[in-house]
Amino acid sequence: MATATLVAEGGLPPPHRRRVLSFFGVGFLRPAPGTWGSLAALPFAWILNALGGPLFLAICAIVLFWIGYRLTRAEIEGSDDHDPSWIVLDEVVGQWIAVLPVAIGAAHVGLDPLRLWPGIVAAFLLFRLFDVWKPWHVGRADGRGDAFGLMADDVWAGVFAAVIGILLAGVSHGVMAL
Repeated sequence: MATATLVAEGGLPPPHRRRVLSFFGVGFLRPAPGTWGSLAALPFAWILNALGGPLFLAICAIVLFWIGYRLTRAEIEGSDDHDPSWIVLDEVVGQWIAVLPVAIGAAHVGLDPLRLWPGIVAAFLLFRLFDVWKPWHVGRADGRGDAFGLMADDVWAGVFAAVIGILLAGVSHGVMAL
């Protein structure tokens, strides 16, 4: 069976599935595996953006969400733990969403996104804040207790971080006054 079919069915053998879901072992780092997963996501976001720009980064986040959902569903099926802390692929997706405005802004002005490092730091910190705090839709998604909720709460945290990051960038650059 082709690898794509195996992933689509969530049918990777457990050791391979766990390798992907833990973002190649990062999820087993302690303490705070979610923070480690978010941190590990940043260089990969930079590489994906360098390879294909912000649109490619966004597409990769969507594809990774789908892969994460399918593999997580297979992993937690029949388990009492519906959100194992070692699964950090959801943090990777959320962090990529959080830094997407930085990538878009850098592309718009023709800069390497690393030149906008305060935006990257803000995206990281805001994403972690919303992922831990779990306000509004983040908490609702997390409360589902299923594979979709496990992935979706980090998508919402990434969206909230991205929106607040855009507002902070506007204030920082004098574009908008609060």
